[in-house]
Amino acid sequence: MRLAILTDIHGNVQALDAVLEQLDEQGVTDIWSLGDMIAMGPDSNEVMARLLDRGVRMITGNHDEAVLSLLEGRGHPASYAHTRPHHEWVARTLRPDYADALFQLPRTIEEQVGTERVYGIHYHIPIEKRQATILEEPFHEILEATLPNMQRLYGEYDADIVCFGHHHPVHVFEDAAKRYVNPGALGVARDDLARYGLLSYDENGFAIDLRAVPYDKQAFMERMERLDVPQREVMFRLFY
Repeated sequence: MRLAILTDIHGNVQALDAVLEQLDEQGVTDIWSLGDMIAMGPDSNEVMARLLDRGVRMITGNHDEAVLSLLEGRGHPASYAHTRPHHEWVARTLRPDYADALFQLPRTIEEQVGTERVYGIHYHIPIEKRQATILEEPFHEILEATLPNMQRLYGEYDADIVCFGHHHPVHVFEDAAKRYVNPGALGVARDDLARYGLLSYDENGFAIDLRAVPYDKQAFMERMERLDVPQREVMFRLFY
């Protein structure tokens, strides 16, 4: 079995297409997307179309949930005030059927493969906040990518491999109990590489392969300008 782990696509369909093309060449059909499919980039609708068409198993991230909260009329997280104009634009332009699909998604995903359990979450949510809305800030603050911090966040999870995103840099750690895998943001980076992880299972268990695929970043940036994406100058400076 081979399982592709994607996270933080953030409306970047050029980066997603580059990854999907490589997965097609390798015959990989089992794909998880660990949240933040939409927002920041210009093409949330196109990203959702690709993922739904392929039957990708998805969970929600903080940006997805912030946009959905606006669509529900519940408001917007106070700590995300700086992103509200952008999230409002995404909410206005997101196709209703894609919004409906996002509303149906869980926050976690897991699968038993042979002797190993793989678990996916956008980022750690304390047990007492697992049912909290995005307005209640359920996702843990981002911690520096170190083994002790990963153990602090995910050490009690009932899994052999914990996959997550939210913190955009790549990081993989391992201890005697489990492996902690963040393949890095697929759609958000200062270079022109789209990142993902590939878990390959055989009689020896899972091997973890972290990959980066070149994509047409210039086309992505030009589309941000052409569509007049709100707050794009801030996002260019901070993320791209």
